[in-house]
Amino acid sequence: MRDNDSATAPVAIAVSTPGAPVTPAPCTPRTAATARSALVGRGALLAALGVAAFSLTFPATAWALEGMGPWTVVMLRSVLATMLAGGALAAFRVRLPERRHWSGIAVVAGGVVLGFPLLTTLALQTSTTSHAAVVVGLLPLTTAAFSAVRTGARPSRTFWVASLVGAVVVIGFAVQQSGGTPGRGDLLLFAALLVCAAGYTEGGRLARHMPGWQVIGWALVLALPVTVACAALALSTEPLRLTVHSVGGLLWLAFGSQFLGMVAWYRGMAAIGISKASQLQLAQPLLTLVWSVLLLGERLPPAAPAAALAVLACIAVTQRARG
Repeated sequence: MRDNDSATAPVAIAVSTPGAPVTPAPCTPRTAATARSALVGRGALLAALGVAAFSLTFPATAWALEGMGPWTVVMLRSVLATMLAGGALAAFRVRLPERRHWSGIAVVAGGVVLGFPLLTTLALQTSTTSHAAVVVGLLPLTTAAFSAVRTGARPSRTFWVASLVGAVVVIGFAVQQSGGTPGRGDLLLFAALLVCAAGYTEGGRLARHMPGWQVIGWALVLALPVTVACAALALSTEPLRLTVHSVGGLLWLAFGSQFLGMVAWYRGMAAIGISKASQLQLAQPLLTLVWSVLLLGERLPPAAPAAALAVLACIAVTQRARG
């Protein structure tokens, strides 16, 4: 039996005889296009869910830093996330990745498990979450550039123009807020952009060969010897004060940002492409600004909402541009 293609399309109904072989319905261009549209829509939704999870990362980090040192926060979040991811890998008896995939997994581990969390956590000791959120608005452009080099993706000129406009707005905001000279926090944030973009690109590429949760899961497992050793050292040298905020922030970082958000993010990237998925992250600064007001009581600089809205406006252009 074949479903209606439209309200006016002819309907072909086949009644099968018991025991007779069932012939699958032919794949017409229209059904193929519908399936592709559904895949893109699902991929965009998953990527958007990942962005929503990431938008809480900076506020959650600020909460965690109220009772823990920066190294404790970063290493404990990774260890806790590894417990969840490693348990899932063991429960489903997932085989080890092929040898050719381990180099990419190592890049993911270095970028999104260790590098980005550590650099941004250190930056938040001198930068507000609202400032850091807008600076990290450069991440979509950085990821698209890494993707073009690593995977050979060639987005359209319109895509690049819209991405560059968003980048210019973000850089202008960062320079204006820092008094014309990038501060230590900005330098840490810009370094975080580079390592995170590399991790996103490799993770999106690997998610075409294995489920997204396995990509981040194996990256966490690979980094476990480093995170356990550093967590033990940090706990012995940094102050620790468990409060509702510090514990809640740490738990979200471990399970929401580090694992579940990455699962949705990598699956979305695999479905709609690394470049287009990365541009959805232009919405992250705006979302983080909202959370910084609601959860942290920060007072936004006048230019912050305008800058965030400007880069948000670029999303529609990048998503409509030819990939």
